Amino acid sequence: MFNLENQLAKEFNISVKIVKNTLSLINEGASIPFIARYRKDQTQGLSDIDLRNFQIRQKQLQELESNKTKLIEKLTNNKQLTNDLKNSIQASQTKKQLEEIYAPYKSTKLSVFELARNLGFETLALESWNHWTSWNDAKLLAHTKNIDENISIEDAKIHIINLISEPLLLKPDFIQACETYIYNTGMINSRVIRGKKEVGEKYRDYFDYSEAVKNIPSHRALALFRGKKEGFIKLALSLSTNEIPRLAINFLNSLNLKYAVRQNRISFIQEEILNQVWLTKVLPKIESNLLLQLKDKAENEASKVFAQNLEALLMAAPAGNKRIMALDPGFKNGVKIAVIDEQGNFLKDAVIYPHPPQNKTHQSEETLISLIKNFRVSLIALGNGTASRETDKLLNDLIKRENLDVICVTVSESGASIYSASEIASKEFPDLDVTIRGAISIARRLQDPLSELIKIDPESIGVGQYQHDIKTSRLKEALNIVIEDCVNKVGVDLNSASASLLEHISGLSPSLANNIVTYRNEHGSFNTRSELKQVKGIGNKSFEHCAGFLRIQTSDNPLDASGVHPESYPLVAEIATKLGSSIKALISNTQAIDKIKSLRSEFPHIDHYTFEDILLELAKPGRDPRPEFKYAKFDQGIEKISDLVEGKVLEGVATNIAAFGVFVDIGVHQDGLVHISQLANRFVKDPASLVKVGDILKVKVLEVDEKRKRISLKAIGL
Repeated sequence: MFNLENQLAKEFNISVKIVKNTLSLINEGASIPFIARYRKDQTQGLSDIDLRNFQIRQKQLQELESNKTKLIEKLTNNKQLTNDLKNSIQASQTKKQLEEIYAPYKSTKLSVFELARNLGFETLALESWNHWTSWNDAKLLAHTKNIDENISIEDAKIHIINLISEPLLLKPDFIQACETYIYNTGMINSRVIRGKKEVGEKYRDYFDYSEAVKNIPSHRALALFRGKKEGFIKLALSLSTNEIPRLAINFLNSLNLKYAVRQNRISFIQEEILNQVWLTKVLPKIESNLLLQLKDKAENEASKVFAQNLEALLMAAPAGNKRIMALDPGFKNGVKIAVIDEQGNFLKDAVIYPHPPQNKTHQSEETLISLIKNFRVSLIALGNGTASRETDKLLNDLIKRENLDVICVTVSESGASIYSASEIASKEFPDLDVTIRGAISIARRLQDPLSELIKIDPESIGVGQYQHDIKTSRLKEALNIVIEDCVNKVGVDLNSASASLLEHISGLSPSLANNIVTYRNEHGSFNTRSELKQVKGIGNKSFEHCAGFLRIQTSDNPLDASGVHPESYPLVAEIATKLGSSIKALISNTQAIDKIKSLRSEFPHIDHYTFEDILLELAKPGRDPRPEFKYAKFDQGIEKISDLVEGKVLEGVATNIAAFGVFVDIGVHQDGLVHISQLANRFVKDPASLVKVGDILKVKVLEVDEKRKRISLKAIGL
């Protein structure tokens, strides 16, 4: 009898008690960040990764058992269920295995197995398998003459092959063994479709291509499937079938079925039958399954790369509460400008035309100087699109000549235009042109990448590996998990966070996030965390799940600005009383924290995890886990790809990490690639182990292909 708790305990090597605790927390609606951060005592410190895997597996097992029950009930009602079939269903370990078992019975018509039995071929099948050395056409003909249907000898052979294949095809272990065999020994082949060479030129690397199935990396697999989907190439698996009959025989023997082999070698007819079973029954099924599995695996790996890159991007160092002027550069349509204040509020917009065809350089410089001085701008966020390098040169020359106290930082503008036309942007800035909204987004993503980038669809962020080849649902799932983890890891200022940021906080839905903003607009800033309970819809459970991740910097209670959960405030007060101190005096007090550690035995009622977390928060309350703000300095003498020369050493920013290398922005409108073999002077298995999105790198130019817009780089110092 299946037991979910026992199965999860076995798979995750934890006690049933921990499983029950974790299931209870998940079922009550607690988020993974909340459980990982504030319920360590109940899960014995399971990490957020362990908890996510636990949740995924829980859903898989529950869905699988539900599907088994439904399938058994359906087959029973259709009078198709046998003991062997029921055992096969109950032994299934995956949804795919269940689907394979049910496939022959989907139709309301008789299955090919039942049809063969109804036509009386069962005895002949046993006889042919156990006693014949070749097909006995005479016996087959005699049998078919006694049937009131027009059946040829070839049809009779097919019925016999169907009956012999039945016990194999209904055994998930056999299908799995065949899949494993093909995966380990097979090749995936791609060929160009006739007449598609010219229009499918971008897939020329795959016009006549073969690679071992088990070795193909995810990025190549996705490229193959994209080429197949677009109708330029066809895919197939190939391998020798010599081992398949023996594989089938071993299974027949181990299963102790009526078609078992009673001799040490396979007879000619047995080999012929099994090869036919392989070619007509097993191979088509497995080829389709394996290609789907290969695509699913590639998508899964690509989504992981996407998630890693997205996390690095969201957790990039914020410039912080500074006045920022953003420039969205362009030639004919000008350079769009937006200025924001320290809290990200829009202040002023403008458009200048310093480049061809207008060439209004002087007027443009006057506008820039005026904006910088009048609004006390300390940082300039420059979009990295068209005319970026030309605008960068203009700005840096101006800053140097006028001795302006401002720094220019190049910022990726991927997705800014998507955001500018979105519903979120329309609500935020209903009276502004979309181009100005885009400039505001560029400014805000420099000020706080996390708060701004969560507003953009995942496909538009530009940090994935073939993200457009991944199912949108899978991408969104990866995005939501990463955002949830990042937002809750950093924490959110309750008095300044937007609704789109708040909705990712543990325990808060989009409607509750909007209610918080509405309350803030009507009543002013929150003074304490407990005031959250006055917001419409936030009850005790919502408050429990969200409060620890929300910060109030101006509260009279210093713990409201920390990661200490309100439920632990009495414990901190108790600790402070024991030391004869105030809570405020404990904050960042190294000596006091050391003394608390020495008094650990006097607080036996505080569990180990909560005690350690309290000490960490007292030492660095509300600490931001993101790194210190840094920026790359592009070479001012290099503006376009034609300016590059081999051997030149440059500074750049990692914009994307793929399985095969790292893409680096060096300021020429075209990212260069540091292939995995050029990342370090040692073997590198995973580029993400050395570099993350946003890292500043020194690179050397190895090769420039201006026609194909390809730049090969080598990393220095990794």
